[in-house]
Amino acid sequence: MSVSLLHPSFKPKPFWWEAYEPLSFELADLPAETHVAVIGAGYAGLACALELNKHGIETVVVDAEQPGFGASTRNGGMVSGGVSIGKRYSGRNTREELLALYADAAESFTLIEQLIEQENIACEWKKPGRFVGAWCRKHYAAMEKKIGLLNEGAEAGAYLLPKDRQREEIGSDYYYGGMVVTRSAHLHPALYFKGLLDAVSRRGVAICAKASVTALAQRNGGWDLNTARGRIAAKEVVVCTNGYTGALTPQLQRRVIPVGSYIIATEELPEDIALGLLPKDKSAYDTRRVLTYYRMSGDRKRLIFGGRARFGQYSAEETAPLLYKFMCNRFPQLEGCRITHAWTGNVAFTFDELPHMGELDGLHYALGCNGSGVAMMTYLGTMSARKIAHVYNRKSAFDRPDFPTHPLYHGNPWFIPLVGRYFRLRDWVDRHVS
Repeated sequence: MSVSLLHPSFKPKPFWWEAYEPLSFELADLPAETHVAVIGAGYAGLACALELNKHGIETVVVDAEQPGFGASTRNGGMVSGGVSIGKRYSGRNTREELLALYADAAESFTLIEQLIEQENIACEWKKPGRFVGAWCRKHYAAMEKKIGLLNEGAEAGAYLLPKDRQREEIGSDYYYGGMVVTRSAHLHPALYFKGLLDAVSRRGVAICAKASVTALAQRNGGWDLNTARGRIAAKEVVVCTNGYTGALTPQLQRRVIPVGSYIIATEELPEDIALGLLPKDKSAYDTRRVLTYYRMSGDRKRLIFGGRARFGQYSAEETAPLLYKFMCNRFPQLEGCRITHAWTGNVAFTFDELPHMGELDGLHYALGCNGSGVAMMTYLGTMSARKIAHVYNRKSAFDRPDFPTHPLYHGNPWFIPLVGRYFRLRDWVDRHVS
């Protein structure tokens, strides 16, 4: 990375960790048995444990690292109310199916807002909405076709914004107009995680860090889990490992595709420039296949800019210059500013680009956020708990019998670089030819 891009205080770790760094969690004792063992102490795992506790069900949460070390404290903190559901593959679902998916995605937004209020989580929760930039004229036309169904199903409060008005929402002429979604929010992801962790800990739920599960065996009436810190017996197991799903559960590993997402944070910007980037403090993303997303920090002094800079597993230092280029393409006024933080983490994509919960081979799972996981993983974890507690008054649209995979995929995403080249080609064609 060019030294000129780096602030003297540059750190190759999440900007969010300045407020809460998940590296000092006390190592709780591992119980010998429990009713439910939750594997993965991220949003989904903690939300699941919290809901199970409310129904009086004994639960233990185990994590291979420190709780929150993965995507839960590394993401962009953008909270969708269903706008991203079915954005590319809506043709594979009927109108009724899409409406059900939108409605439950919208419920995830309601759930996270209620949870933040009930548990008094101080996490910079704001609801200014979102701007979705159209990469090309064809994408703007697609928004026009989609918006009615989105509003009907997700109550998104969405409307189109033509190119000649987009500066109302974004200090850039980069897009061909876009869509404003009023029912959207952003938060500080690490502080939201900390709030969930505190809520679960207050209730006395055992959360066991550095307890990677090395073996998982089904027995009559339950499961045996061998971990790096001992053995535990459980009647039920919930897998909430998302972008870090591994060979422990090969049947799930081959259904989720780990993809690196990369983010940078700028230094504190001059006030006039900072407030002009996203004048109404909305979050934003665009319709490119090589997606970018961005928002201001909670104090509106920095731009947090992320995206699929590279397809594969690369270091934050390797991808930061490309993200910087993407950022300056959209905001030329940021040319010359410096980066204080750069980081990466895995998101989990699925073959149908939908989140999933359910049961497979006796294991419960909540997986596949497809890059929009703050509210969705909270929701899937909560709904999995309600299902186990038998207070599941209706089946979620994401609790589907089909969780597709591919016969040539067994957990190693060897094809990701090829997909990246294809996406870049399609983006160029859409922008310059269509």
